[in-house]
Amino acid sequence: MAGLVFVVFAVFLMIGYPIVSSLAVSTIFPTLMHARGATSIDALIRAIFGGADTIAILAVPLFILAGVLMARGGISKKLFDVFAFFIGKRTAGMPCAAIATCLFYGAISGSGPATAAAVGSMTIPILIDLGYDKKFVASMIATAGSLGVVIPPSIPFVLYGLATGASVGKLFIAGVIPGLLIGVCLMGYAFVYCRKKGEDKEKIAANYEVLRKKGFWVIFKESFWALISPLIILGGIYTGVTTPTEAACVSVFYSLFASMFIYHSLRVDELWDLVISSVRGYAPLCFILAIATAFSRVLTLLRAPQDISKYLAATFNSADMLLLAIVVLFFLLGMVMDTGPAIVIMAPILMPTLKLYHIDPVHFGVIMVVCLAIGLVTPPFGLNLFVVAPMVDTPVMTLGREAIPFIVVYFVAIVLITWVPALSLALI
Repeated sequence: MAGLVFVVFAVFLMIGYPIVSSLAVSTIFPTLMHARGATSIDALIRAIFGGADTIAILAVPLFILAGVLMARGGISKKLFDVFAFFIGKRTAGMPCAAIATCLFYGAISGSGPATAAAVGSMTIPILIDLGYDKKFVASMIATAGSLGVVIPPSIPFVLYGLATGASVGKLFIAGVIPGLLIGVCLMGYAFVYCRKKGEDKEKIAANYEVLRKKGFWVIFKESFWALISPLIILGGIYTGVTTPTEAACVSVFYSLFASMFIYHSLRVDELWDLVISSVRGYAPLCFILAIATAFSRVLTLLRAPQDISKYLAATFNSADMLLLAIVVLFFLLGMVMDTGPAIVIMAPILMPTLKLYHIDPVHFGVIMVVCLAIGLVTPPFGLNLFVVAPMVDTPVMTLGREAIPFIVVYFVAIVLITWVPALSLALI
């Protein structure tokens, strides 16, 4: 029956039903069929409400709102100027500055598409004016934007913690080194590309001169409040002063303070529209998480996790081979399913197998999120590609082909993160 539940879920997805509807039908299917181990409708309703009735889930809309507030505050331009001041004159300095901006902005927004949109709308016109190929620039920003779900505070890490019971604080800290590693790998490819294709040194020098005349202290003062925001959020979690949910609340008030009283880029009459925008971004995730909780309960009663665990144990004789299969699975899954739904559906199912192979759940959470994050730039449903493509008036599939070298470099980082657990666990 468990296998039939997955078949029903896949069929409804393929015929065009939304993920929420497909999950709901799959969840109630065993009950309607009077399958052995199936639960009652009343119990399913209680499970759905229980999935949404948790304190930790409040971190998701709060981090979304903080990212929206900072985006309206024009934070990405201030961050970019800092990095461009230090490395903008070097080979590939401006593309690397854009990637570094994605890293820092990801630590504010917690979202891949939000990072790609905020940083791309500002850096892509600048880089094109400096002579860089528009398809190279757009594919680079789309790929680097996916760092928004790896660098803490990460919304997928919150969802993984809710789905598995793993510590969200530990997941946040575990994502720091892998996120930096991926960023460095992307910068490495940008350097190789620029050395091979060449750069317009005159335009770059003229742009750098404008920043130099502005002066370091002026640029640093303008960007200071943006630069320390990740330190405030993560510092509170890492020192134990705040929980992730409390840190999300702090990030909202901090974003309000910086945008309204420091940068004066946000008015009181704009707040309601931003709140509505955040709720619209969060509501689908809330429904998915709630129904996915009931879906996981049904699968547990049908002993699906145990059956899957036995199958994997019989198929793979080592943890390394299992991780390889999981990396490939999540890489392919990320191509057709958004990060959040994939996590809340798959993570609980695989937890018994992790225990069997003694795989740390925090390390596995990092692997899962990183593998699914690359799906944001893989066709046909790479969301970051759809965000960035209109900025350069280029078809999504064309941009997807241009992003292949970045995806390959990203995958090299995934291999290191997967088979060197210390990269994820060193700071915990």
